[in-house]
Amino acid sequence: MSAEGDGKPSPPSQGKGGAQGAPGAPALPGLSTTAVARSQLSGLKVAGQKAMTGYSREKFTHWAGQGDSCDTREVVLERAGKDVKRDAACKAVSGTWVSVYDGITVTDAGKLDIDHMVPLANAWRSGAGSWTAERRKEFANDLTHPQLLAVSAATNRSKGDQGPEDWQPPTKGYWCTYATAWTNVKASYQLTVTDGEKKKLTEMLETCS
Repeated sequence: MSAEGDGKPSPPSQGKGGAQGAPGAPALPGLSTTAVARSQLSGLKVAGQKAMTGYSREKFTHWAGQGDSCDTREVVLERAGKDVKRDAACKAVSGTWVSVYDGITVTDAGKLDIDHMVPLANAWRSGAGSWTAERRKEFANDLTHPQLLAVSAATNRSKGDQGPEDWQPPTKGYWCTYATAWTNVKASYQLTVTDGEKKKLTEMLETCS
């Protein structure tokens, strides 16, 4: 929760020294500097994962409408791609995207998944199980923090709901951005991390220039 107590997390501060992302891909919204991410990581509560009792993806409403017949998926596709054209129903019919996890260039939006940086099930195990339905909806459709990425379906499904201690992007050059974004999201939503997760995030942040 933000300092103002409005129930919405605050975007992390940005500035020099932030993770740069993948060549050809736009910067993620709300991505902090490496220094901020390291500070956030040191402040995250370390705890074991909570039980999955009661979990279902449907408890994180997605993809929410964003106006003009568009939903969250289409907004992410538009901002992540180049020369994106939409049809009357706001579906991306052409464009070029760089799948940042594996460096693959994609020209068919149907071959892309929208990945939740911190997966919904991981969020549930680290604190979201006690949230309201509205807060879970905000988390699942967050366009302000570095939570939603357009990536190849293969890498998204390989990742599943695993944390960074068990899965890392195949492209090691993206580890800095990945760890920064993961930490930003967990800090913004006051989610916990496991000991192994924190150690791997620390290691991945060491790859930042």
